Amino acid sequence: MTDPVTSTLPSSPESSMWRMSVAPMMDWTDKHCRYLHRLLSRHALLYTEMVTTGALLHGDVARHLRFEVEEHPVALQLGGSEPADLAHSARLGEQWGYDEINLNCGCPSERVQRGAFGACLMNEAALVADCVKAMVDTVSVPVTVKHRIGIDKNESYEFMRDFVGTVADAGCQVFIVHARNAWLKGLSPKENREIPPLRYEVVAQLKKEFPHLTIAINGGIKMDATVQQQLEVVDGVMIGREAYHNPWWLASWDALYYGDDSRQRTRESVEEQMVLYMEREARAHGTHWYAIARHMLGLRNGLPGARRWRQVWSDHRLKHLAPAEVMKLARTKPQQASEPLSFA
Repeated sequence: MTDPVTSTLPSSPESSMWRMSVAPMMDWTDKHCRYLHRLLSRHALLYTEMVTTGALLHGDVARHLRFEVEEHPVALQLGGSEPADLAHSARLGEQWGYDEINLNCGCPSERVQRGAFGACLMNEAALVADCVKAMVDTVSVPVTVKHRIGIDKNESYEFMRDFVGTVADAGCQVFIVHARNAWLKGLSPKENREIPPLRYEVVAQLKKEFPHLTIAINGGIKMDATVQQQLEVVDGVMIGREAYHNPWWLASWDALYYGDDSRQRTRESVEEQMVLYMEREARAHGTHWYAIARHMLGLRNGLPGARRWRQVWSDHRLKHLAPAEVMKLARTKPQQASEPLSFA
């Protein structure tokens, strides 16, 4: 368990905790993924997968909240809709050392809806305000909300504005806005990330109306040009799937967005540090390297030999090997491009 951390947020935008962040993504942004991302960027804010209040009230708290001290700054995203349960879970998050507690008001999946939280909470601004106040009254770290710009086909700006205003009055000062509506019926979670149109201008309008709030934008951002455009109008940018599939992008963020070019790294050095981490996790927790390697398969995207490198690190037939041996095999170049892999 890490020591509790209370964040003191600097005023300059270049050092704001929310300037650049990696989105919470179920099944993806576990502690192993976050460790990789931290090797690539010293400053970007990292988020956990959503953790439900039920999991913390009735499950294995250590399994859900354990993380490495190197991951800071790191935020815990909670899923829930009962103020008392959220306050208890937020307290646990602060005790475990998280720098921020985030409430999920954006996930549209039916499983989350059945739990009466996620995006459907945007229809209950007063309840969200009660949840936020319960957490704000309990912890000293920032309590933030991640939400959509609307629900179903209601594209009323006023709906989102009133939601944000109500929740801000309860003590939330930071809103991460996914710039798409969430369709609660008829679309899968994947389709909800692609089909409802992106409306960045709505988030910009929100920032103009609430200049005293920290507003970060999320949704469909895949290149630096878009990031730079957005940072002209909002306080931060959250990157989702692109950060996961092309993690090397994060290696440029410190210099571009924080004025910090002090860390020199290569893909090879990051891979070597991940191998050391795999060995450490195996000794400490019995974690198999295969569960960790899946998060770094995009590390060499676009480079010669990337396909073969991915094949080696993702081949289940190699599970009996030590990670250092797998790395050595992944770096061995076949004499001919068509030469089959050999795992003898």
